[in-house]
Amino acid sequence: MDRLVAMRQFATVVETGSFSAAARRLNMGQPAVSKAIANLEEYLGVRLLTRTTRAQHLTEAGQRYYERARIVLDEADEAEAAAREAALSLAGRLRLAAPSTFAALHLLPRLHEFLDAHPGLTIDLVLDDRWIDLIEEGVDLAIRLGQPSDSSLVARKLMTSQRMLVASAGYLERHGEPGRPEDLLAHRIVAYSQFEGPTAWSFQQGTASVSVAVQPTLRVSAAEGMRSCILSELGIGMGSALMFTPELAAGTVRPVLAEWHLPSLDVWAMLPSGRKATRRARVFVDWIEGVLKSGSA
Repeated sequence: MDRLVAMRQFATVVETGSFSAAARRLNMGQPAVSKAIANLEEYLGVRLLTRTTRAQHLTEAGQRYYERARIVLDEADEAEAAAREAALSLAGRLRLAAPSTFAALHLLPRLHEFLDAHPGLTIDLVLDDRWIDLIEEGVDLAIRLGQPSDSSLVARKLMTSQRMLVASAGYLERHGEPGRPEDLLAHRIVAYSQFEGPTAWSFQQGTASVSVAVQPTLRVSAAEGMRSCILSELGIGMGSALMFTPELAAGTVRPVLAEWHLPSLDVWAMLPSGRKATRRARVFVDWIEGVLKSGSA
């Protein structure tokens, strides 16, 4: 058995979610892929996948094997790239996680530049506002907003964005603009759904500080939901320049209480610890940092 080939076949089944999809990616017949996985399980003496008529799922042993096999495959891709002296071009697979709204506004519009520069690269893009487990999800690199809380990850700050209260121009024309933080109590407030009960927003102006416990009228579970509520003139929400970059530039969304400052929002690149970051991940981090710093967010 070619163990590296078997690892790649198994990883492809896991990542595509089915034997048929893996067969198409590997340019093999589905029975050949099934037999290859069965041979691998026989060689290892352990069941890697549990199969049903509709899907297959990793066993505990399969999850452990996949995590380590993915490391081996990534290192093999790096070795091949180095052997070909592909110093300026990346090859292989980069699995990247990012918040959906951030990706839509700041990553996807420019991603073609990175792919054009590295035609041998493929990207698996995981769009999720949750702070997913990088190791469990097999992610090489995650873009995250806010202060990192997981000390087991390697963090690199990419930029700092201004956090602000925002509302659509239409909402402010109909309901008026608050002049002081306390005036927010008379307005409709949009917040994330994980906030329970009154939400305290703290403001700073010079040496003065004010905290207002607002009661959200709407709670949403994702940043894109927040954007939609604000753009639909449903109230005032806490966002950032990153979240409303085009609308702030066009004037369709306006800052509220702009003379009062909120804590800033940091953007981080997060890498799994315990193994060397791939060159693909390092080069991507350098690239996205340049993209963000060249923008106006």
